[in-house]
Amino acid sequence: MSLIKELSKGAAKAAKKLALLSTAQKNRVLSAMAQGLREQQATILEANKLDLDAAHNAGLSPAMIDRLTLTPDRIEAMAQGIETIVSLPDPVGATRELCTRPNGIHIRKMRVPLGVVCMIYEARPNVTADAGALCFKSGNGVILRGGKEALQSSLAIASVLHQVLETHGVPKDVITVVPDPDRALMMELMQQKDYIDLIIPRGGEGLINFVTENSTVPVIQHFKGVCHLYVDKEADLDVALSLLLNGKTQRTGVCNALEGLLVHGEIAAAFLPLVAQALADKQVKINACQRSSSYFENATILADDEFGEEYLSLEIAVRIVDDFDAALDHIDAFGSHHTEVICTTNAQTGALFQRSVDASVVMVNASSRFSDGGELGLGAEIGIATSKLHAYGPMGLESLTTEKYLVDGEGQVRS
Repeated sequence: MSLIKELSKGAAKAAKKLALLSTAQKNRVLSAMAQGLREQQATILEANKLDLDAAHNAGLSPAMIDRLTLTPDRIEAMAQGIETIVSLPDPVGATRELCTRPNGIHIRKMRVPLGVVCMIYEARPNVTADAGALCFKSGNGVILRGGKEALQSSLAIASVLHQVLETHGVPKDVITVVPDPDRALMMELMQQKDYIDLIIPRGGEGLINFVTENSTVPVIQHFKGVCHLYVDKEADLDVALSLLLNGKTQRTGVCNALEGLLVHGEIAAAFLPLVAQALADKQVKINACQRSSSYFENATILADDEFGEEYLSLEIAVRIVDDFDAALDHIDAFGSHHTEVICTTNAQTGALFQRSVDASVVMVNASSRFSDGGELGLGAEIGIATSKLHAYGPMGLESLTTEKYLVDGEGQVRS
């Protein structure tokens, strides 16, 4: 039996045992995992240094290195994320009433685990802890295939989780890390439809497309984040500037950072000089449409079809739009269904924007950086789904379950 088939079969077998654990048992294990991350922080950071040294030698981009980097604060955030998951209601087993049919049969639905979830991701070692904890609480086995860039970090984190699982008598195969990043093994992993129920890729556009095109297992896409801020003609310009700076410069190498700024033509002359000064102070590179380029020094002029880039750096695209409808058209053409933001003092305009824009998270007067499972009250997230299957947007515990029908009768037969 091949390594991948053995890992997949082991995860499926372990997931069945996980389904028997009570919520209290799962929470005790998760609390111990959080504490284990804190206690073994030094070991994790040592492994992460190996990955970072290799990343620098390989010339990886600053955005990729930022995602790869672990710090004491980031490890503490992972631990706190797991503790948040402990505090959340367990979706498994929750039932909801549907109806009683005229013939007397009673119909309900119950939440159940998906089974085995496979995560395929790049330089994101925190996914190992986040996905492991979320899948554990929601009753799913998880197979984690990270990129070679984060392999040592992921294995170190997984080792902590495995120690806790074994201490509590839970099969460690419920959280499995593929120890070899060979691309051929990933191809084989995507064919394990007998054991894996869902694949979630997180990473660059190339990875997402590769998994989607080659997997025989259902895929939920966690696509790139081309997020826009649209500054409406009735915007508070101070608020708009704050949203822009936070969304673009607070952390650049993440999928909920702003990549595009759309400005209503009626307020462009008042707002764009403020933008030019503020972004120059932050050393943000400007890519501008012809109409907005005159407000910036050394801006690169973009043609109408050159928008939609995910920069993941101190770089942004700026465009003046004639009206609200033009902003919607731009987002429809160049957005990635991730997160879109409007700044406006008109509540009706904000509500119309939220109804009209096709994105998994649509915000009014709030930073795009809040498009995150933890910030939205889900605890750690397994990712932000941009394909419309059973989940859309940040995927927390409930998104890692599905529902089955429960039917109760008293001997009814169909005539």
